[in-house]
Amino acid sequence: MSYLSRIDRAFSDAPVLPLSENGRYVIFSDCHRGIGTSNDNFLKNQHLYFAALNYYYQHSFCYIELGDGDELWENRSFSAIQNIHSNVFWLLSLFYEEHRLFMLFGNHDIAKKDFHPFSDCCFHEGLRLKDCVTGQELYLTHGHQADFFNSTLWRLSCFLVRYLWKPLEQFGVLDPTSAAKNYKVKNKTERRLQEWTKIHKKILITGHTHRPVLGSKDSLYFNTGSCVHPRCITCIELVHRELSLVKWTLSTKPDRTLFVAREVLAGPVGLDDLLKYS
Repeated sequence: MSYLSRIDRAFSDAPVLPLSENGRYVIFSDCHRGIGTSNDNFLKNQHLYFAALNYYYQHSFCYIELGDGDELWENRSFSAIQNIHSNVFWLLSLFYEEHRLFMLFGNHDIAKKDFHPFSDCCFHEGLRLKDCVTGQELYLTHGHQADFFNSTLWRLSCFLVRYLWKPLEQFGVLDPTSAAKNYKVKNKTERRLQEWTKIHKKILITGHTHRPVLGSKDSLYFNTGSCVHPRCITCIELVHRELSLVKWTLSTKPDRTLFVAREVLAGPVGLDDLLKYS
């Protein structure tokens, strides 16, 4: 199966959510929550993420996670991840109780398609947002479908990550098959995702490569980035039919006290400007 067919398949039975003029969505991906060890890449940004999550809860956003939320290639036990990051799952449960939580699976947490951390909360491969003004749709998925080794051969990739690359990471050796760590793989994956948008003339929002991208009329490809950057986390906000790329980071006030800062990196880009090219 070609990468284009794999991406198409992700949306074949994807649920559809309404996008109204007053709709508020925040889209995260690639949190890679772990078990609190030195391999837990989420650990260094857990406070940034919790502060951001609390902000979006208080401001009535719906939360969408595009996969790889939990690191289930390096770790076997999801319950161990829940225990370590119990505050995060508590806050996510508040979104869930108010029907504001929508979760997809990626390659690193593909196992979640077979179980439900919250009762009746299903993990899907794709999601569509239907614009109530134009009737057109935005397409959301993790993005690993464009990467043969991490989609078709995901079981082999999981085995290598768990038993080879995870131990070697302690010595600074990076996984050469990872789109997040290998620039050649990253660029190839992004070119394929961009190709899908050109063929279908649809807005595509993904994660997987960890490189944040805000689309434009010249490219309808968007990427949320990740929550495992060295000093920040990134996401995409969709508010009043406008998309913005946002960074959360630690900053200082003039009196040298620290605070968690929200910074708009790019945008907003209006859907009306984008959809007329789709």
